[in-house]
Amino acid sequence: MRHYVQVPTVEQERAYDFNSAFEPRPCMCLGVCCCCAALRPRYKRLVDNIFPEDPKDGLVKADMEKLTFYAVSAPEKLDRIGAYLAERLSRDVVRHRYGYVLIAMEALDQLLMACHSQSIKPFVESFLHMVAKLLESGEPKLQVLGTNSFVKFANIEEDTPSYHRRYDFFVSRFSAMCHSCDHDPETQTEIRIAGIRGIQGVVRKTVNDELRATIWEPQHMDKIVPSLLFNMQKIEDVDSRTGPPSSPTGGEKEENPALLAENCFRELLGRATYGNMNNAVRPVFAHLDHHKLWDPNEFAVSCFKIIMYSIQAQYSHHVIQEILGHLDACKKDPPRVRAGIIQVLLEAVAIAAKGSIGPTVLEVFNTLLKHLRISVDFELGDRRSSAGSATFSTSSKENDERIVQNAIIQTIGFFGSNLPDYQRSEIMMFIMGKVPVLGATSQSLDTSHLGDLGTRRIQIMLLRSLLMVTSGYKAMTITNALPAPFLDPLLSPSLMEDSELRQLVLEILHNLIDRHDNRAKLRGIRIIPDVSDLKIKRDKISRQDVSFMKKHGQQLYRHIYLGCKEEDNVQKNFELLYTSLALITIELANEEVVIDLIRLAIALQDVAIINEDNLPMFNRCGIMALVAAYLNFLSQMIAVPSFCQHVSKVIETRSLEASYFLPETIFKDKCNLPKSLEKHEKNLFFLTNKIAESLGGSGYSVERLSVPYVPQVTDEDRLSRRKSIVDTVSIQVDILPGNNTEDKDLPKNHKVGKDLQDHLVQLSSHHHCYHKPLNHIS
Repeated sequence: MRHYVQVPTVEQERAYDFNSAFEPRPCMCLGVCCCCAALRPRYKRLVDNIFPEDPKDGLVKADMEKLTFYAVSAPEKLDRIGAYLAERLSRDVVRHRYGYVLIAMEALDQLLMACHSQSIKPFVESFLHMVAKLLESGEPKLQVLGTNSFVKFANIEEDTPSYHRRYDFFVSRFSAMCHSCDHDPETQTEIRIAGIRGIQGVVRKTVNDELRATIWEPQHMDKIVPSLLFNMQKIEDVDSRTGPPSSPTGGEKEENPALLAENCFRELLGRATYGNMNNAVRPVFAHLDHHKLWDPNEFAVSCFKIIMYSIQAQYSHHVIQEILGHLDACKKDPPRVRAGIIQVLLEAVAIAAKGSIGPTVLEVFNTLLKHLRISVDFELGDRRSSAGSATFSTSSKENDERIVQNAIIQTIGFFGSNLPDYQRSEIMMFIMGKVPVLGATSQSLDTSHLGDLGTRRIQIMLLRSLLMVTSGYKAMTITNALPAPFLDPLLSPSLMEDSELRQLVLEILHNLIDRHDNRAKLRGIRIIPDVSDLKIKRDKISRQDVSFMKKHGQQLYRHIYLGCKEEDNVQKNFELLYTSLALITIELANEEVVIDLIRLAIALQDVAIINEDNLPMFNRCGIMALVAAYLNFLSQMIAVPSFCQHVSKVIETRSLEASYFLPETIFKDKCNLPKSLEKHEKNLFFLTNKIAESLGGSGYSVERLSVPYVPQVTDEDRLSRRKSIVDTVSIQVDILPGNNTEDKDLPKNHKVGKDLQDHLVQLSSHHHCYHKPLNHIS
């Protein structure tokens, strides 16, 4: 039986003391070494053998193969092998023996890749402990080494997950490495890349298992997401200053921290599910707020483009809801910050509109309209506070609020124009219901505290939004495009009190009436020599369109008639009124509508000549030019030769004697206006009897041409503060006590007398003796 000599503990510990100055006695050294060699377990001897005397020689491959075979053959020893390797590595790290540290990590990596048994779990704990030791060291090379080993470990698919294992330390440490501020730029970039790759490894190791959801907790996302964004932002700034990335060297392309962080960010978002989507998105807002990246917002826009393209399509509405919520939280922030958030929302909506937006459609519009009112309120508040002292800062604030308002309008318009038609019609009704008009419902935006100026600003902003939503909208029938609940408030007198409001209303009408894209061909008011050159597209008038004109035609005529009589009209107003008449002719005109349009044109000519409203001379000549351009277009569209001849003759006479009655002259910058219109000859005007004769010979029912056009009266006219036809109607009621005698006073065959003035006086008398709506005339 063998007898062993017991070695004191102190002597055993001194065996690990690699002090070259110490030289023990030969007899003692022989006894200790012999006894240690006999007592040491096999796995320790195998581990010791893989380390060479000189670390520069690297891992002893033959002994490493023996250790690997032993570990695979006896997997129950893996935990002890790992613990012993961890012990050696910790000692080498403390003693700065980095050559042996590299050898130990290489051995650990090979053992990890070779062993896939159940017993690897304890070995992994030792492995992670060693990686943590390397990451905690202040040496960049060791941090990179530990990261590389962790990434290799993250790519290993374990047979069964370890639910007790947590990666809190690694999340914190890798996030800190992403923010490295080392004085050496190359070292700083190297550490940051290692931190990003480490985060990517943590994500890959944890997100695949639904039961191990700790990585999605807010305390982890608040570290991971800002770390990735920080590198995306910083390197983007550097690239913008120094140009494109450097070319590949040494046959390998250099790793770009920005691209690596972006790929990791995309991978993280792509793995997000319904329950943890918000936790991944909210840190983005915190980062952008903290670093003041909403103004300018190029980086914020790029971030949310990455988010929208990376997440699953069915979760898009979550991101939009988060943006809306952040916009509400920042409603008191500077206007440029709010504008930056709204522009980000626009980009997100543009991407989401291609897929499914879910139940957030009305929420988006409702929130944007609310912020539109808030912006107008801020703008007017700044203006009131600076009354009497026009400072630069106040003017700048007002301009910034305009930026916010324009961003809101663009977002509403883009979002609405990308919706399917059935949803777009609902949004049109929704926005129109928010416009404050006389008799509006409680759904409209509250502008009572904004005053008249604030109400007008809200009306303009909402109509501009509506104009963008209606752009490109094609309804099968005009009834679907202009239902009564939409048309009535759109043509309200409340939206005629300003030149810009009237322009927006007419442009919205053009979007909805023009179903064959003819509006571009009619742009600009002019005398068209040959309408056939325009190649106007039109279909046969449907029964639905005929029914619509019988029911709502008088509303359209009335709006055009009253719109021509406004004193603040400019050239654009006349151009849009002309286009409105032309589009009604193309899309909705049958023989009955043609007669009504001619009556309307003659009535507008009478407005300019009689001038009961005391219009400026420019407006009167503008109306005459509008009538000339429209009747020239209409006569060629219905192709009645005698009608075309009469219109052409009047236009030719005007070009020689009164060119200011033609659009090509009156709308020039410098035009000599006449002092009065009373001395003009009747050959300069379009005459009812001539038109009636020409159309009667072509089969038109011209009896109604003898009835001067008078716009119908609505209840809103009585409530409106504007001067309107209500005053005329009240005079009619005083003069004519009975309402059933007007038709008897009208001559059946009205003829123009020799003297044009007699004709105009006669028309004037008809205006005062007839006020019944046209749809009551048989």
